[in-house]
Amino acid sequence: MKTAISFGLLLFLLGTAFVRLKPIDTERAHHPLSFTENSKLAGGVERLADVNFEDLHNLILSEPRTRVLIGDLKEGRITYVTRSRLWGFPDLTTVQADLGTETAPLRIYARLVFGKSDLGVNSARVERWLSHLNTRDY
Repeated sequence: MKTAISFGLLLFLLGTAFVRLKPIDTERAHHPLSFTENSKLAGGVERLADVNFEDLHNLILSEPRTRVLIGDLKEGRITYVTRSRLWGFPDLTTVQADLGTETAPLRIYARLVFGKSDLGVNSARVERWLSHLNTRDY
């Protein structure tokens, strides 16, 4: 019985370490967006949003456990990683602007890295950000 519990605990710790420590392929994560194709993948949500890129960037960085993975505002595309509180599962959000025009909406693509379902977490996060920006006075 003790062996089974010890083995279960070891598997749990190894799984947790794997999720938290496995490197994310930044080039693949930051690839130019193909929403129609990518949104069919597990846990993917896509949105077009008429909001200021810098305002959205600052709001995303205020999100707990979130950092820039790759990209910057000058490039017009940034991929962020947000980790879940308990397990540290990474979710990726890529925001892309059309640098050729001031009026084109931002393209936002949020998705999970592990698993097949995020239970709506990415969609809720993106909708919360957009709701916050759309209700602010500039």
